[in-house]
Amino acid sequence: MIGTVNGDRLWARLMELGRIGEDEQGGVTRFSFTELERQAKEQVASYMSEAGMQVREDAVGNLIGTYVGTDPDAAVVISGSHIDTVLHGGKFDGALGVLAAIEAIHTMHENSIQPKHTIEVVAFTDEEGSRFGFGMIGSRALAGTLKQDNLTQRDEQGVTIAEAMEAAGYVPSQLASAARKSEEIKGYVELHIEQGRVLEQLNQPVGLVTGIAGPLWLQFTLNGQAGHAGATPMNMRRDPLEAATAIFDYIYRETRQFKHAVATVGKLRVLPGGVNVIPGEVQFSLDLRDIDEAQRNELEQRIRNFTDQVCKQQSIEYSIELLQRVPPAPSSPEIMAAIEEAARLNGMELPTLVSGAGHDGMQFHSLCPLGMIFVRSKDGISHNPQEYSSKEDCAAGTQVLYSTLLQLAAVERS
Repeated sequence: MIGTVNGDRLWARLMELGRIGEDEQGGVTRFSFTELERQAKEQVASYMSEAGMQVREDAVGNLIGTYVGTDPDAAVVISGSHIDTVLHGGKFDGALGVLAAIEAIHTMHENSIQPKHTIEVVAFTDEEGSRFGFGMIGSRALAGTLKQDNLTQRDEQGVTIAEAMEAAGYVPSQLASAARKSEEIKGYVELHIEQGRVLEQLNQPVGLVTGIAGPLWLQFTLNGQAGHAGATPMNMRRDPLEAATAIFDYIYRETRQFKHAVATVGKLRVLPGGVNVIPGEVQFSLDLRDIDEAQRNELEQRIRNFTDQVCKQQSIEYSIELLQRVPPAPSSPEIMAAIEEAARLNGMELPTLVSGAGHDGMQFHSLCPLGMIFVRSKDGISHNPQEYSSKEDCAAGTQVLYSTLLQLAAVERS
């Protein structure tokens, strides 16, 4: 094998990047199109430059490092992830994938390896969707599926994506220029922390992902009648929170009937919000996922039907808004084969597992072959300050990524 990644350098960069947006409890908050994100991009851009890459940003703010290959006409190989976070998130989600890809290129650069295929490392804009309730902005743009209408989504301050882009120096009307053509890309491979416990239970540091479950995001709004908590008898109330609790119970019970499905009510807003006031309006989100799209669609319809039934029974008006619907994305056989061979060359045999979490790579299922490498997560914790993957596991996963990129970029082994 040509070269070994520098685990110490990778770890030092992870910790350095993790200090941007860090709070007193050790959590990290970096939302898209903010000053903290700009600082993080500048830091990552410096790493890209040190690794011998040309650095640029596209129309939606994707940060792209290019390691030029010997054949300018050959399709490019892409690797990367994101550097935005959830509120009070961890240091590894997304960031590890970006920095691992940079470390792989840095190792090539140090060993004077120039691949046939150009390799691009991308830090995608806003994978999480934490600010606007609409995620994977950068990867959607690269895949050509981001539309101008999507940029009307607003954050909690009422700022649209388009307005935030403009404030950050981008031109929303030019987003189409970020799209890539299928023939331009040989494949995409992403390294990511598992965010679950499978690898830990198997006592394995690295895993091969066979596919990514598709997230469906819905927002429910239930309207009843606000009133005095003491003066309105129970049988005379139109309480949307009572209806919502019945819906919550149904969601959790019904989801357990589907083998791979998971459902999360993550945001809840009760208005007017008084201790002694019957709610007049309830809003809540639903994140529904499954690796089988037909099964996910069936579960969604059952939830919609139950919501309609309960709201009619309790004289509650309701609406359900679709925030995003992303199809599941199976890994391509050719990328999985390259990852398996890369692991074998490094003395590893990887267990296979499914990603329940969504990732930027799922946007490319119709654009190019894709694959993912997982790194073990301690206690399966993610989106949390306690999120952690060991220095040794991060290095092991990055070594597999490095060897995979060597193969995909047509570098001969010695």
